[in-house]
Amino acid sequence: MSTARRVGLLGAIGIGVGSMLGAGVFSDMWAEVLAAGDWYLAAVGLAGAVALANALSTAQLAARYPVAGGAYAYGRAELGPMAGHLAGAAFVVGKTVSVAVGALVLGSYVVPGHAALVATAAIASVWALNSRGITRTARGATAIAIVVVAVLLALVAAALIGAERSFGWFAYAPLAETAALEPASATGPAFMVAAAAAFFAFAGYARIATLGEEVREPERTIPRAVISALGVVIVLYLAVAVSLGRTFGVPVPSEGFAPAPVAHEDEASFGWTADATALGDAPLESLAVEVGIPAWIVTAAAALAVGGAMLAVMAGAGRTAMAMAREGDLPRALAHQGESGAPWRAEAVIAVLAIVLVWTQGTSLLLVSVASILTYYAVANVAAIRQRRTGRTATLRVPVLVSVFGVVGCVVLAAVAAPAAAGSWWAFAILVLAVVGWPVAAQVWRARVTRPRGS
Repeated sequence: MSTARRVGLLGAIGIGVGSMLGAGVFSDMWAEVLAAGDWYLAAVGLAGAVALANALSTAQLAARYPVAGGAYAYGRAELGPMAGHLAGAAFVVGKTVSVAVGALVLGSYVVPGHAALVATAAIASVWALNSRGITRTARGATAIAIVVVAVLLALVAAALIGAERSFGWFAYAPLAETAALEPASATGPAFMVAAAAAFFAFAGYARIATLGEEVREPERTIPRAVISALGVVIVLYLAVAVSLGRTFGVPVPSEGFAPAPVAHEDEASFGWTADATALGDAPLESLAVEVGIPAWIVTAAAALAVGGAMLAVMAGAGRTAMAMAREGDLPRALAHQGESGAPWRAEAVIAVLAIVLVWTQGTSLLLVSVASILTYYAVANVAAIRQRRTGRTATLRVPVLVSVFGVVGCVVLAAVAAPAAAGSWWAFAILVLAVVGWPVAAQVWRARVTRPRGS
């Protein structure tokens, strides 16, 4: 069943900005970012630079292959089935984890202390809406993006002008039982872990590419939309990072590229300023409290942004799983589309797995998602290099060096994020098997099934 092309340029930009302004900016990734000390802005900048290279490579590929599946389809077309398997597996794994992360962020803002319960209900609700075709429209995504940008700009302005602790009727009470926000256990340099964590908040533009079948004039719209959306978000994230750094401080003395501090270690041992421990599980809500803006405004914006992003992420992951099922790389039953056109079976599997992850303890789900998504984009960059050198590009030709930078950035950040995400050797082994073993096993299985009898 083909989908109608109804999304234009502004709608595509709104989808991209709205997706990137979802769980990432409201999540506790800011603990990792601030842990880089004086290098925290550079870490955000590096994440944005890698995302930009990925966006350009993705845009080049999407201009020629405007179909559902993203780098799964690109990898198959330019590099062969195995590369497509790897990209598809990484994307579905990464985005399934992203659904869980978003749901937990939503729970942390809406009902602190009961995040897992709220997250479970949120995932079930998102699946129910998506399965009925009630997804976030282009206009809805644009409206959400406008609201969230307005709230974030208000936070930035209040933080940077040194807002008073009380605005009369805006007077506030401190958040109850605010917990310290600690970086996840990491073995890599603090700067690189910060960049890897920050990358999580830039991944939303993939939503545009995976909906290539629904965008009008995809060869023109997709490249312009991903680049425009990413530019807006990079500037906004840098402003938010400055605001958090100014309000809560950064670790001092800064050691920049030194190993990141281990979770649950005494904050004083690596120099957190006193206010830096007040970030809690809802950092932007804590920022609002500090600068005198009512916390409920940020809570409402977070609920709106994260809920909308979950709709988009689950839809994108479902469509990639659907594309894989069409090719036989996943059970063909997952390719089924209901009357609404939504791949509800694939999304149901994703929803169940995300709910299981919500109740998983001891693993940084955010960094698991980052490691998987970076693997996906590494394949996209390699495919873009291949496409450029063989002259199969369409309307956009990205310099090979840009895609090479994207490959290197993805590989390095993924190498840092994966062990930091796992927290133990067995969890890391499961992550590797999930991302790498899935496509290999699928290829072997297909070879056996299609082998002629008697051979």
